[in-house]
Amino acid sequence: MTEVREQEPEFLDDLAGAHADKLRDFATDLFNRGELLGLIGPLEPARLWTRHIINSALLAPLLRQNGTLADIGSGGGFPGIVLAALRPDVQIRLIEPMERRCAWLHEQRTNLRLDNVEVLRGRAEEYHGAFEVQQVTARAVTALRKLLPITAPLLENGGEMLFLKGQGIDAEIAAAQKQLQRARVHNYKVHVLGQEITEPTRVFRGTVAR
Repeated sequence: MTEVREQEPEFLDDLAGAHADKLRDFATDLFNRGELLGLIGPLEPARLWTRHIINSALLAPLLRQNGTLADIGSGGGFPGIVLAALRPDVQIRLIEPMERRCAWLHEQRTNLRLDNVEVLRGRAEEYHGAFEVQQVTARAVTALRKLLPITAPLLENGGEMLFLKGQGIDAEIAAAQKQLQRARVHNYKVHVLGQEITEPTRVFRGTVAR
């Protein structure tokens, strides 16, 4: 059976500018080795660009200029590696508990020349008190009510959560009211990005004010 690989979108150069080739190299490596290394499933090559790379890339304009970011559960590099490629001005910590995935992230850091990336092996909770960042991201990690208490302590006062979520985000917010209050998350809302050019990407965005 011939593997179906999604072609890169026509708008890639407009979206990524001078950084488009890094996304191309990242995609090629995932196409070639991602399933073998257990980073993506057998159905993902057919939607790798749309569902994963572009979905992550749409978050890039929301990152603070010259800021600091922690990406929780980076896995195969979504959204952390994609964001690091698009926003070299942002210092990004990729936090991932699985050793083989950390090895992949280290490899991508080297191959794509991402000097703004640091890979940290472990769970987010292990880094509470170790550092604070201005923003934190997560994609396909866990429900919002569980995500809030493990990410809020990583943020400085006034720091921001940017979580890539699915169509059920409104229900997740409703179920997380107690956790939102405990974490002191204010002015939260859901942004819908990219619907003019591709599948809509939903982002939960909220600020921590202690």
